[in-house]
Amino acid sequence: MNSIKVAGNSVTPSKLVCIGRNYVDHIHELGNEIPDDMVVFIKPNSAISQELNSYHQEPLHFEGELCFVYQAGKFSAVGFGLDLTKRGLQSKLKAKGLPWERAKAFTGSAVFSDFVAIDSIDASLSLELIIDGQVAQTGGVERMIYKPDEILTELQTFIDLEDGDVVMTGTPKGVGVIKTGSTFAAKVVRNNVALLTHNWQAS
Repeated sequence: MNSIKVAGNSVTPSKLVCIGRNYVDHIHELGNEIPDDMVVFIKPNSAISQELNSYHQEPLHFEGELCFVYQAGKFSAVGFGLDLTKRGLQSKLKAKGLPWERAKAFTGSAVFSDFVAIDSIDASLSLELIIDGQVAQTGGVERMIYKPDEILTELQTFIDLEDGDVVMTGTPKGVGVIKTGSTFAAKVVRNNVALLTHNWQAS
């Protein structure tokens, strides 16, 4: 089983619960409709990776996200996650009304920074992703359709979260193709103070 780092300790999530279409600007950039209900899909533990790959059967797209670790009934830690997507395959599956797992849940499709402990979540919590020196994505709680507390409440109506599970809360606009050799510099910020930074180089 794959693990993540939470406040310096190894934690093994049983699953990754992902929220789709949670930023209006991202919905529009992909030409999707704003959903009536929260969009939820699952990635397995095998999706977790420390490596950022640019290709897996087809070129991969990046989606930077604020991610939270669930422990003791609440979100106890925050990190930066990359939801890697086979956009070409996803578009074909969506057109046929089929599930997304082949495009979203493949091995290595969830890349995480370390997670840092938090006592609370407020509207100032945000992310920034810089690729090769250029800002690619910014966004955070303030711009989410469903805020983290709403997400947790809704998830608990139909699924049991286990300690260590990760919830990926959706991506702001700016997603795109991962280019081999590119440097990804990620940051999670609260009240203009960086809680964490992490760098990857795409292979």
